[in-house]
Parts: sequence; structure tokens; C-alpha cells
Amino acid sequence: MKKKTSLFIILLLFNHAMSTISFSQKRIDSLMPVRGLCIAAPHPAEVDDFIQFIKDELKPRNVNTLILRVDWNYQYSSHPNFSDSVALSKHDAKKLVTACRKNNIRLIPQINLLGHQSWAGTIYSLLKFYPEFDETPHVKMPEKYVWPNPDGLYCKSYCPLHPDVHKVVFELVDEVCEAFESDAFHAGMDEVFYLGDDKCPRCQGRDKAELFAGEVRKIRDHLAQNKRELWIWGDRLLDGRSTGYGMWEASYNNTHRSIDMIPKDIMICDWHYERADKSAVYFAMKGLRVATSPWRNPELAVMQVNDMVNFRKDATPEMKDRFQGMVQTVWTDAGTFIKEGQAAKSGKTSTGLSQWACFDKLFKRVNELASVK
Repeated sequence: MKKKTSLFIILLLFNHAMSTISFSQKRIDSLMPVRGLCIAAPHPAEVDDFIQFIKDELKPRNVNTLILRVDWNYQYSSHPNFSDSVALSKHDAKKLVTACRKNNIRLIPQINLLGHQSWAGTIYSLLKFYPEFDETPHVKMPEKYVWPNPDGLYCKSYCPLHPDVHKVVFELVDEVCEAFESDAFHAGMDEVFYLGDDKCPRCQGRDKAELFAGEVRKIRDHLAQNKRELWIWGDRLLDGRSTGYGMWEASYNNTHRSIDMIPKDIMICDWHYERADKSAVYFAMKGLRVATSPWRNPELAVMQVNDMVNFRKDATPEMKDRFQGMVQTVWTDAGTFIKEGQAAKSGKTSTGLSQWACFDKLFKRVNELASVK
């Protein structure tokens, strides 16, 4: 009899614990559906450390979305020459997939499309091996890169109207999505300065908004064939002049009008690193789902979390679910970020701007708000 009573009490306690966990999960999901981190995919030697990072840092903070910027850090079988000299294998990818699934984290790979086909003096793989895809072949890479420069060169773009570019691009996209078993893909598409160039035989004279929107639609439609979702950065959909956001966080070449030309099932990551700008409201009013993305300012990130929670709380039923949450961005490699966290935990706290402090305070604030009854 005593054994049956003890077992009954244990079952009651277990059920209570499970219901408490379930209630807490529903509360945080309702407060902020997307709780994300965007970071470079780890190098092969760092995969095990990164998996430990997922378990020790992401899971306890209730992070549920991980955007991995893969780019050329994968051993592509479709285009082996595109891969970095040391790159993730299919086995490495599966290890990351398994770790994310165990910790209830949605894994989304990223390859920069359209823009960011070069950096400083380096041309990346797509234009290196297919120079005919270059939107501005007349702009030569400098021996020593400086900004600003006479060519307005920040990063190269591929020509979205080249008849052969999408065959190559979509082979890469499909392969990385299959390797990471993802139901979504992040295409980047931020800071596109070269588009519709006057010297491009295909793009010259065309509306840059239509060119940008056309490329978004083409990528979205391709992903939709395999029931995958498109995520992009939001800066090219904002008017830099009228908002005062400038040419980095918004557009100065009229691509902002494409916001009215793209499908509404695209997910926007709206990055602002200097101010708690409220453009998430603009995206939501245009019918798009949006997450706000901070970088290295902890106090600003807390303000942005508070804004996102209030946007959801005060929104109409039609708009509420367009305010999806937060995606912390990290612009160093994964190993450096993990080491920054280890240093912080050992008492070497950084003051001022810090990616780790921003990440830490952002998710502390999310979980703090979710714990309020």
C-alpha cells in the first residue's frame, strides 16, 4: 500500500512538473515566438564546442531559432570548387542538425544572395568562378580597399537577370538546405549597392525596386517548391532618405519600393544597431512578419525587446503575429564569440559595446518578461 501511495505521489509531482514546463513554454512562445541567434557556422574543428554551446548557452536561454551563416563553409558536391579550403562536411552538418533537434531549436542556413559577393579586396566563390555573373565587371577590385572610394565599391553583386545565374545559385541553396534538413533559408540580401548598373547590358535602365523584388520572388518561389520559407534582412525595403536611417540600414537606390512588390510570406530580420528604431511596425503594416535584430549594444537590445513585446501586446489581432520576436546577430566567427562568453563567465566582463553582453542581456530580458505572472 505504501509503495502504491509513494508511486502515486511521484506521478503527481511528475505531472505537475510537466504541466509547469508546458505552461512556461506556452507563455514564452506567446510572448515572443522567435527567439533567435544569427552567427557564422563553426569551422570543422569547432563543431563539438559549438554543440556544447547549443546545449549550455542556447537551450537554457530558451533560444529556439539558429541562423547559421554557412556561405562557403560547406563541402558542396554540386560545386566543390566553391567551398573554403577547410569546410564543414555533411557529417558535421548532421551533428549540428541533431544537436538543434535535441534542444528544440529551428536551424536555418544562410548563403548571401544578390549582394555581398565580395568583401574588401576579395571576390567570393560565385563571381570568382563565374565572373560573367558580375553586375559590375568594370569595377576592379583594389589592391588596397578603402571606404569611401570612387567606384562606390562596398560589396559586389551578381546580376539577377543573367540567364544562367539561378541554376548555379539554386543548386547551392538546395544542397545546403538538404544538408541542414531545414524548412527555411536565409538569403541575406542586405546592403545591395550594385543593382541595375548603367553599364550592365541586361539591367541598365530598369527600375531597381522591380529588380530587387524580382530576385526576392524568384528565390521565394524556388524555396516554396520544397515547402521552405524565405528569410531576408530588411534594410533594402526601407527608405534611407525619408527615415534618416542612412544608406546602410536602409536604401538610397530606390529598392525600398519593392516592399509593395514581394510576397507577404517572407520573414524579415530588421536590423538596427545604433537606435531602437520602430521600423518593425512598418513591416507589420505592410503585411510582413518581422523580427528585430540587435548586435552589440546591450542597453539598446533591452529596449528593442521591450518594444517587440509591447508591439505584440498592443497590436490588433490582424497584426499581432507579424511581430515575431528577436534575432541577435554576431559578426565574428563562432569560435571567437564562444571564447568571449567564456571570458565573461570567468569574470572578465566587458564594458560598453559587446556582442556577448548584448546576447546575454537580450535573452535575460526575454526570460524575465516571460516569468512575470
